Amino acid sequence: MTLILLARHGATFNPGETAYFVGAREDLPLTETGEAQARAIGQALRTAGLLPARIICGPLIRTRRTAELAGEEAGFRGAAEIDARLREIDFGAWGGKTDAQVIEEFGEDALRAWREQGRRPPGAGWTPDEDALKDNARAVLADAAAGPGPALLVTSNGVLRYAHQALGLDGDHKVGVGRVCAAIGGEGGISPAFWNRDPADGLSV
Repeated sequence: MTLILLARHGATFNPGETAYFVGAREDLPLTETGEAQARAIGQALRTAGLLPARIICGPLIRTRRTAELAGEEAGFRGAAEIDARLREIDFGAWGGKTDAQVIEEFGEDALRAWREQGRRPPGAGWTPDEDALKDNARAVLADAAAGPGPALLVTSNGVLRYAHQALGLDGDHKVGVGRVCAAIGGEGGISPAFWNRDPADGLSV
């Protein structure tokens, strides 16, 4: 049995700042709050006695820094593995745009469909395609399950929506910044354990 923890990176906007779509091309650093959220993940791991055997993260600054800080706090002594399959979606024409700008160009229904149902907007130039994202999510979970655990995977909200699908979950797929999800891999496959948990509430399964 291998415990797989999936974390969303920490915050990239300060309180009061106008947020916009941050994808693969918007390579933002963590804010001070985001760094504290990353450390809180590691502290929760240490409190739960979950020293990661592996930390795997996407290649963007925000995910690499979250992995680094969480690992330090958890007592992880190795180097995080960079996995391109955990790179955030390129939001194409939505990248760098605020909600208001997306609504003006693509309509409120398109924004709601993504936010509430995880449906991609046609004609917005998002990449990779949906099949590739689904395949990546299944493959990276399977690879983590086949290795030593616990494994901590650090990625972004768009990618985590496809992990939600890969785990066969229904309901709300969103993951807040600095939040953690978990699954357990074994001979019978990979089963979800919890989704979108605040590390302050503990990470024990």
